[in-house]
Formats: sequence, structure tokens, C-alpha cells
Amino acid sequence: MSNVPTRSHGRKSIEPSLKPRDLMGGDDRLVRAWQAQVITLLPDAFPGMLGESLTGTALKDGLWQLHPVDLRSFGEGRHRNVDDTPAGGGAGMVLRPDVMGRAIDTARASMPDAAPLIYLSPRGARFDQVRARALAAGPGVTLICGRFEGLDQRVIDHYAIEELSIGDYILTGGEIAAQAVLDACVRLLPGVLGNAQSTVEESFSDGLLEHPQFTRPAAWRGASIPAVLTSGDHGAVDRWRREQSERLTRERRPDLWQARSGQD
Repeated sequence: MSNVPTRSHGRKSIEPSLKPRDLMGGDDRLVRAWQAQVITLLPDAFPGMLGESLTGTALKDGLWQLHPVDLRSFGEGRHRNVDDTPAGGGAGMVLRPDVMGRAIDTARASMPDAAPLIYLSPRGARFDQVRARALAAGPGVTLICGRFEGLDQRVIDHYAIEELSIGDYILTGGEIAAQAVLDACVRLLPGVLGNAQSTVEESFSDGLLEHPQFTRPAAWRGASIPAVLTSGDHGAVDRWRREQSERLTRERRPDLWQARSGQD
């Protein structure tokens, strides 16, 4: 019998485990936990980094739950085929609509209606902090990880799937993108970071990049902490941080600076 203490969260208890995948808790759903589903050909890739550090602790503590959905189990025939050649010819393979449709129907049956269905795609809208906040404020999300040449367009149209991109580059699949999206959302959930102020003062919180950060020792290899940060003048500190955020945004992200200036 285990000597490890359990914690109660809603309708069930969770026992901490040293195995990352055990953190995901099978098919049991916790009351009030933010729910994340990932439809993927690589279910063993999860939780991955999401099982570490603050997101892993939050997963263990039942603040959120992660449910990988193995797309292969919905495949066709003895070999569980999930893809076929592109209509019209061309290189690569395309994920079949009948296979993905069965996976989506099964996955969505256990998710709240308000939880969006999102396909990680390089042609999607750019994922940003605003979208992360909106997702974190909801009941959860179902993410679809593409592979090969992508997903049959009829599936996207039929389910009105939202497409999201994490940047203007191509990955071998959507799993890394899915983990990035989930990390950005989970850290915003109440109780995950501990200090709610952390999410207010960071980059993109108000359309600006974050100001430089410093800590002890006061002097290191000939460089000192800016005097204003140790002055005790909180007003001066706030002004300095604001000026630095604006400077960095103008220099490094003129697109953000222009967008923000257009709102003023």
C-alpha cells in the first residue's frame, strides 16, 4: 500500500507519481480543472515538458488535465492507416477526413461545448498572448496536431475548426506547437504561477516587450544594477521600466510598436 499522501480535488484524489505520463490521470475528469485534449499520432510525446516545473506541478495538483487522443487508434484497416495521397497529385500524404472525423467526434464527446477545436497549422492566425488569455479563461481546448501535408480541408470546414500558427516556419508536426500553446495557457490559470502579478508585468501584457531584469549581486564582472532599481523610489522604478519597455519594443518589434501606436 502506498505511503504517498493524496490530495483531494473535486470528485477524485490524485496521487503524485514520478512517471510524467501518470500525471495525466487517464480518462477521469476533475471538477473545475481546465481541460486540454490533443489529437495526435504521437500520444507518448505528452505531457513532455508540460509535465515539468510549474505546469507539471499544476497538472499533478489537478488545476488542469491533459488527455492525448491517439489518432492511430481510429485508423483504417488492419494497419490502422490514417493518411492517403493528395487529390490532384503531389508529394507527401494527407490525413484522411474519415479517420480524423472519428477521432474528433470521440474527443469532443467528453469536452464542454464552449471549449474550442483548434488545428495547429502554419497558415493559421498568429497565436499571441491575447489568444492565450482567452483560451485560459474558458473551460479548455482540443488541439489537433497535423502531420505530413496536413489535414483534409473538408474536416476543417465541417467542424469550423480554428487554425492557429505559432510562427512563420514549418515543423514536422503539430506536437511541439501544441505544447507551446498549452504552456502559454496553463501558466495563466489561477494558482499556477503563485504570484498573479507575474502575468501582468511580463512581455506582451500591454502590447510591449518586458523591461530588462536584474538581481543580486549588485556588481558582476564590472557591470552594476542600474541605480534607479535600488533607489527605493517606486515611482522612478516604474517610469524607468516603462521607458525601457517602450525602447525595446521600438527597436526590436516595430510591428508591435506600430500596432500599439495605432490604438492610442
